[in-house]
Amino acid sequence: MSTFTSYSFAGKKALVRVDFNVPLNDKFEITDDTRMRASIPTIEKIVQDGGSVIIMSHLGRPKDGPNDKYSLRHILSHLIKLLDGRSVHFANDCIGEEAIQGAANLQAGEVLLLENLRFYKEEEKGDIDFAEKLSKLGNVYVNDAFGTAHRAHASTAVIAQFFAPTEKMFGILMDAEVANAEKIMLHAEKPFTAIIGGAKVSDKILIIEMLMDRADNIIIGGGMAYTFLKAQGNEIGSSLCELDRLDLANKLIQKAKAKGVQLLLPVDSVVADKFAADANTQIVDNDAIPEAWMGLDIGDKSITLFSNTIKQSKTILWNGPMGVFEMEKFQHGTKAIAEAIAEATTQGAFSLIGGGDSVAAINKFHLVDQVSFVSTGGGALLEYFEGKVLPGIAAVREI
Repeated sequence: MSTFTSYSFAGKKALVRVDFNVPLNDKFEITDDTRMRASIPTIEKIVQDGGSVIIMSHLGRPKDGPNDKYSLRHILSHLIKLLDGRSVHFANDCIGEEAIQGAANLQAGEVLLLENLRFYKEEEKGDIDFAEKLSKLGNVYVNDAFGTAHRAHASTAVIAQFFAPTEKMFGILMDAEVANAEKIMLHAEKPFTAIIGGAKVSDKILIIEMLMDRADNIIIGGGMAYTFLKAQGNEIGSSLCELDRLDLANKLIQKAKAKGVQLLLPVDSVVADKFAADANTQIVDNDAIPEAWMGLDIGDKSITLFSNTIKQSKTILWNGPMGVFEMEKFQHGTKAIAEAIAEATTQGAFSLIGGGDSVAAINKFHLVDQVSFVSTGGGALLEYFEGKVLPGIAAVREI
């Protein structure tokens, strides 16, 4: 494995796996280009060295082959804009004659965007023949797609075997993702506070258990908090709850106590009479949620409790919102937590934001530049923290 920053790409055709799986609206306009912007430094380094770039990515989840809805053609103009008008060609396929000729004709400083890898079922199957066909388009392989590093797909895990150790490497983004994740896992300065939100306890069991051995404080918010509250005997109205996880929630509470970890749950909630932007709302303590009302955000007392803990921390991990922040009535808790993290960061804390909803929130509240690192990998980051070997990392490192 080579080091990207010290490698000279002069005269090389670099096959770069990125994660340009960006959200598009019904007019095929990009609504969040975070993942695209994150890989631009990698692409720029290669072309500035005098190399050319062949970009591989997927977009969405096409079921049955090519589908215009998922064509990477829709992001081409924005990619050209992000690359300051640099010459970017497009191939209507990712293998086959058009891709082969497009790659062969690339001149130094030029970029070729291949069509969606997932138009071939072989991509997700990790098909070795498909991976070999892709590999022949370039003579250097760069994996800069942390968001797909947990998938054993052809372009992320299988393709690396067709390149010599000196001709495969992580891009700038992937290097940063791994380094920052390892900073949390292996070198967290105390006090370390993890903020875990989202809908379901079942989605976060492994990361919570991992954090029990590392964190000083674990803050639980979002819909999953009501499963913990129900497990403690609270009436939670019609709030989201996994009834089959109540015993697990109690075990996690007891495990935290046994390990000396402070597990913080919301003490009050913004509750609504329906799940809608125009719902009637009130703030109540979490031992007094009215029947048929549901908790959709944390209340002011919880915000104060959580924010004080965050501001006293030296390391902060945030994965998951505090409520339904997509609706204005229920965004206050998530926004306040984001602001507390930003404030702690300005005071010298290291903060890592990971997971799609947390990233969307930090972008929505314009705080991206006030935290230490925003990860592009949701599922990949979770699996990395859970201690799993990520195929996309292992393939390049030759673990």
